Amino acid sequence: MIGYIKGKVIYSSEGTVLLENSGIGYEILCSGALYARLLSDGQGEAYTYLQVKEDGVSLFGFVSPEEKSMFQKLISVSGVGPKMGIAILSSMNINDIAVAIANSDVKKLTAAKGLGKKTAERIILELREKVAASDTTVAGGAKTPEPAEKITDKEEDAVVGLMSLGYTRAESVRAVRRAEESGAESMEEIIMAALRSM
Repeated sequence: MIGYIKGKVIYSSEGTVLLENSGIGYEILCSGALYARLLSDGQGEAYTYLQVKEDGVSLFGFVSPEEKSMFQKLISVSGVGPKMGIAILSSMNINDIAVAIANSDVKKLTAAKGLGKKTAERIILELREKVAASDTTVAGGAKTPEPAEKITDKEEDAVVGLMSLGYTRAESVRAVRRAEESGAESMEEIIMAALRSM
């Protein structure tokens, strides 16, 4: 089991990074927080989950052991696979997920790309007892405000990545807009330019 990797980013594309360690490149599908951090620093550490299936092996990466733990809880729910788990973690932080589950907030959970109402209800039903208060890291469960204006999926992914680093949604949206105005086009370029402007 590969549970942790530390190395240098040698390639990145749409949520996936190739992390080089001791001459070996590990292809990792990252959570939004990990992806943003690795892009920003060009190197770093990833807590990983190895999925082995008949048609191949996949490696999923997380910014902290707590985020990995939340991922493992999510994929324990019937109908939630690793890619869906990553999508949920990339749309909100672990505190927001825990608060949404505790409050039976189906609407909040279905904000994750591809997550339907029935699956969200199943997550709440199966994880309400498993997601303890310790999974929430912000007193009162601070919630992310809805965007004031419509943004594209690519912009949303960049905004979520910045929010995972601690910036507010408003700050992140403004930074993404500035990055695009400066000529950034791909998500990697947008995030890097946005971080430089913060």
